[in-house]
Amino acid sequence: MFSSFFRRVDPFAVLAVTVPLAIYLLTLAPSVTFFDSGEFITAIHSLGTAHSPGYPFFVNYAKPFTWLPFGNIAFRVNIATAVSAAAACYGAYLLVLVMLPGGDADGAAMPRYVARGCALAAALAFAFSARLWLQSNHDKPYPLVSFIVAVVFWALLRFRTRYDEGEECPHYVYLGAFLCGLATGAHQTIILMLPSFAWLIISKDWRLLGRVKEFLIAVAFGLLGFAIQLHMPVRALKNPLLNWGDPRTLDQFLWNLLRKGYPSDPPVRDLTLLWQQLCAFNVPSEFTWVGIGLLVLGLVVSCRRRRDEVIAYFLGIGTSLVVIVGHFNAQADLIFLTEEFFTPLYLLSAVFIGVGLFWLLRRAVDSIQVEKLTSVPIKVLVLVFTLMLPGTICALNYYENDQHDNYVAFDYATNTFRSLPHNTALFTWGDSGAFPLWYLQGVERMREDLDLLHTPHLVFRWYLDAFPHLFGQSMLRAVPEDAQSAESALKMAVAEQIGRRPVFIDFSTRYSLPFAEYGMQQRGIAYRLIQGGKDTVYPPDLSVWGLYSSRGYTSQMGFRDLDTGKAILIYAMARLEGGEILLRTGYRSPGVEELRLAAAIAPELRGQVEQMLGAYGVR
Repeated sequence: MFSSFFRRVDPFAVLAVTVPLAIYLLTLAPSVTFFDSGEFITAIHSLGTAHSPGYPFFVNYAKPFTWLPFGNIAFRVNIATAVSAAAACYGAYLLVLVMLPGGDADGAAMPRYVARGCALAAALAFAFSARLWLQSNHDKPYPLVSFIVAVVFWALLRFRTRYDEGEECPHYVYLGAFLCGLATGAHQTIILMLPSFAWLIISKDWRLLGRVKEFLIAVAFGLLGFAIQLHMPVRALKNPLLNWGDPRTLDQFLWNLLRKGYPSDPPVRDLTLLWQQLCAFNVPSEFTWVGIGLLVLGLVVSCRRRRDEVIAYFLGIGTSLVVIVGHFNAQADLIFLTEEFFTPLYLLSAVFIGVGLFWLLRRAVDSIQVEKLTSVPIKVLVLVFTLMLPGTICALNYYENDQHDNYVAFDYATNTFRSLPHNTALFTWGDSGAFPLWYLQGVERMREDLDLLHTPHLVFRWYLDAFPHLFGQSMLRAVPEDAQSAESALKMAVAEQIGRRPVFIDFSTRYSLPFAEYGMQQRGIAYRLIQGGKDTVYPPDLSVWGLYSSRGYTSQMGFRDLDTGKAILIYAMARLEGGEILLRTGYRSPGVEELRLAAAIAPELRGQVEQMLGAYGVR
């Protein structure tokens, strides 16, 4: 029985999953990272609601991985993302086989291993692309969306094939509709693929538009999948650890689902910005120029038998660019966030790359006899050739995507905690400065004596409700949400807390808002506000630096995203600021040492350090 089972197993399909998964696990982040990581993990751990639009399907998908018996919770959630990314790679493998003429190969004359080798090459090229790899080794919902896109695309291709054979199978369409509804709980960008999916259905037979009954059933299945959104109000009634927007009421649910908490008035775009936004979809960067050549070849040769699939691919690109570029209109410093939305399109690009590679190989071996194609040397030669592109992409991206020693966010959060005395109220500003703290306190149960207050949320009533012991009788409640700014809310909250307990702000808050009415003492990368001390210069407390873990900013790892680089620079800038204060107050020797350490952490500050030393007469 077992031998019969193993004979039916496709080893290429197994490799399409296991090879990416193995590489992802080797390069997996060991703990929390920056951006949305700490917030996602906290929501997953507590089955709560993340930032708009809530991500209920991603939360429920990753939750079972938190029960793994090894690693911390963040590491387990990162494994969940790696698994979903490996599954998406299998989706690319499966689609290549479906797209090739005759299913597995072009007639009986071509050995099956050639088609499967090309499908494996496409899957691995997608696996090692910079975008998917970056999303696979820490918690991200986009690989899960990509996997669903692949399954829906496959289901609709099956629907078209069966329709050509004279057999109507609407259950494939119903499956696709259900998965699209479900995928809105992973990320709403699944909506951008709906025109492509609709085209695959109606282009087969325009008379299908008159099938009202089947259309209503498909809508019902879509709504059934969309019902995953009910997770948010149901769980909000249980007051989970992370309950973004508190969506227990219809108004708050729609506020979260429709992303009403984000700015709605985008600034004006110029041609330079438009070009930068369009370049967020960058196929050469993901697959190299050789991959571009194979993609173009695959699209051209597919136009004869798979014209509607090619049109569906371009519809997906066009819709995504119109909505992401035209509607979102991200500014230059935020364009990198929109790059993640194109991951499903990179999956489809990899599929056509596999088709182009197959056509190229077929032309190359036309003159070789079929018997020779089945010999071991020829098999090895063909497979080596097919794997050259993914091998090259892997080599190009491995160093920069290797996060196995990325403790920067973890150490940044723990070092912040080590800066704070007991019962402190810490006000944060940026997401990356706040979310790792949320994870460590809420999930890992560190420093539960602290109140971590995120300044941008102080304007929301739902956020104030989460801290009844602080804001139950706060004056912040008397100010309407639409009339309150984050800056004024912060000043009001600080004024209410500073007479009762230690009040600290993080580095981002320190340089986002002036605090002229308070004295300020630096403690590492945190700052204590001192009531009534505005005219006093307080030397920095250097003792906390000895408590810090330095691996977060002295590691030689290749991975550097935007906020990882910022965190390392914050350590250096804090040393720089402390050194300047020490020199100004007459503490020459420790001041020089602080400046030297600043230059050691961030060599780009060396010129500024030398200029500062020169201003104080130090060579």
